[in-house]
Amino acid sequence: MNFVFVSLQRINTDRESTSTSLAKELAKKHRVLFVNPPIDRKTLLSNNNDRYVREHIEIVKNGRARMMNLSDNLYVLNTNTILESINWIPSTKIFSLFNYANNRRFAKDIEKALLELNFDSFILINDKDIFRSFYLKELLKPSLYIYLDRDYTLGIDYWKKHGSGLEPKLIEKSDLVVCNSHDFVKNAKKHNPNSFYIGNGVDLELFNNDEVHDTPERLKLIGKPIIGYVGALNSLRLDLNLIIQMATAKPDYHFVLIGEEDKVFSKSVLHEMKNVYFYGKIDKNEVPSYVKHFDVCINPQLLNEITIGNFPLKIVEYLAMGKPVVAKSTNTMNEVFSGYTYLAHDPLEFIDLIATALSENNASLHLERISFAKEFSWDKVVSLLEESIKTTVGVN
Repeated sequence: MNFVFVSLQRINTDRESTSTSLAKELAKKHRVLFVNPPIDRKTLLSNNNDRYVREHIEIVKNGRARMMNLSDNLYVLNTNTILESINWIPSTKIFSLFNYANNRRFAKDIEKALLELNFDSFILINDKDIFRSFYLKELLKPSLYIYLDRDYTLGIDYWKKHGSGLEPKLIEKSDLVVCNSHDFVKNAKKHNPNSFYIGNGVDLELFNNDEVHDTPERLKLIGKPIIGYVGALNSLRLDLNLIIQMATAKPDYHFVLIGEEDKVFSKSVLHEMKNVYFYGKIDKNEVPSYVKHFDVCINPQLLNEITIGNFPLKIVEYLAMGKPVVAKSTNTMNEVFSGYTYLAHDPLEFIDLIATALSENNASLHLERISFAKEFSWDKVVSLLEESIKTTVGVN
């Protein structure tokens, strides 16, 4: 089969997402075109773009679309048409008129790539691109249009403004909706009965406990135990006060936080605490070495509409390295991970469970966690996706 992905994420970065990993796995058996997010006028004029976006902007300035071949069956398209920045428009009805024009520009660039690849028939997978890909079903006419729901974006003001009205319509008109959490399936079924759970996967080759992972130099400089977190330090998703309470209550614990900080985290009192270490964003290939040498891994999420139903992939990565995990109790954590993690409902319980995790950890539990994590392969996710496609084709 031929697959085309449109996504909020870029595939040619050091950051993996559900759509990029899914595309790479599908390319082992099918031909896949992954379309990187297009450049809009605001991004074009911004001074805060990373190197991947700057490279794309150079392609735009050259006036030609650039298609790269990442592997035998995996192609990546950087479109060359500028889209207008229209989210400031207050009326969703008027926004939709301008958005249709943006969709047409985007579709024309994709059509050129489809012709070049001889994709006469293809399945289009839309990974949360609510606006720029809203009309691609009508404009590109794929044999199947799939909406991939793997994050709750409507809790963020940018998406809530127009997305609260448009995403349900997008789900409704999709031929198929696939989700990585059971909560998302329940919500999707309100608008489209043809909605399925496909779960999430982890890079088991990268997060392989059997590999030799030398202790990172920075970890050699601090004491034990090391309580670690890897991921974006985002105050909309993480409980900053909980982290402060943990570091205050346990001055003999060493808290290592790896990831890019937002303004709230960067200005927090955590930077003044001697037992808290900020290591910034690191290359994904370095992450297993850090996780390997953490004594306990944590996921101190805030409980809100953004996090309550999400599938936190980092949990599987921690478990794949055999690590004890303490996390906030959410729907997904209870449904999927309750037997293999320590789940807390409040700050005091979170702190106590870290101590419990340290005292109970042993070789048997270590192996049980690794074995459980191996169930979350991308091959399994692709199999569930293919089953849902077959079911849908049969229904239609």
